[in-house]
Amino acid sequence: MPSGPSTPPLRQVLENHLSQLSLEVDSLFAEARDHARSEFAGQLNQAVRRILQAANPDQIGATLLDAASALASGAAWFRITGEAARGERIRGVPEEAGETFHALEIPLSSAAALAGAVETRDPVIAAATPREVSQDLAELLRHPPDGRVSIFPVVVRDRVPALLYAWGSVQGPAVELLTQVAAAAWTAMSGPPAAAWDRLPLDEQRIHLRAQRFARVEAAGMRLFQADAVQAGRAGRNLYDTLRNSIDAAREASRQSFFAPCSSMVDYLHLELVHTLANDNPDLLGNNYPGPMV
Repeated sequence: MPSGPSTPPLRQVLENHLSQLSLEVDSLFAEARDHARSEFAGQLNQAVRRILQAANPDQIGATLLDAASALASGAAWFRITGEAARGERIRGVPEEAGETFHALEIPLSSAAALAGAVETRDPVIAAATPREVSQDLAELLRHPPDGRVSIFPVVVRDRVPALLYAWGSVQGPAVELLTQVAAAAWTAMSGPPAAAWDRLPLDEQRIHLRAQRFARVEAAGMRLFQADAVQAGRAGRNLYDTLRNSIDAAREASRQSFFAPCSSMVDYLHLELVHTLANDNPDLLGNNYPGPMV
């Protein structure tokens, strides 16, 4: 009597079943991945919009920090004043540590990684050691011995007025992108908007660039060669009075060389005086300072 159809071996049944399960799992993961990507892209897009809508550099910093704190274990915002990094805002730490951070001022000479980000204008990934981030910051944030930190400079017209500092699990490319958006928004506040810049005739663009270089050289020269007067002016909150002759001479030269031939000119000298001499605090220029030329 002929035998009936043979029963498939158990191994084959299991392999078929596992193959089907594998396809279903791959499908679920693909769906979840697509959803996660879509959600992540939406978060980035929202953060970019908020940064571009900020009304001033302080709002830019606060918005960038909030966005970055969702992309790292913790994040902090430093303003660069002279040769030091001043703690302004921080996320991902206890309240007590946050209060201490607000009073923190770190000499760049004591934090090689922070200094490197300022000098190179490029992101820096470094060991979270006292030599790299300073003794005070390493102790405050209690970085583990093998910890790493990511430091993103905010580059505004060839200078770095602020740093974004992140640690733990950092999504570097996304944070770097947001930092670049913040830098672009900040730059637009300190000069002609990008769209307006593109519409300027090439000759005017060259005048703007010369004016920027002139302003940086003048402000740096005052800080270097009149250091005592700068210190006294900062302490007395009357920088203009202590440097009146130099500031007036630079203003007049700027007016004749750049404002006269260029109707779209920005007072780059004022911006550099505030940043380089007044540590980004216009009040330190004093009540007698005549203000921007435009």
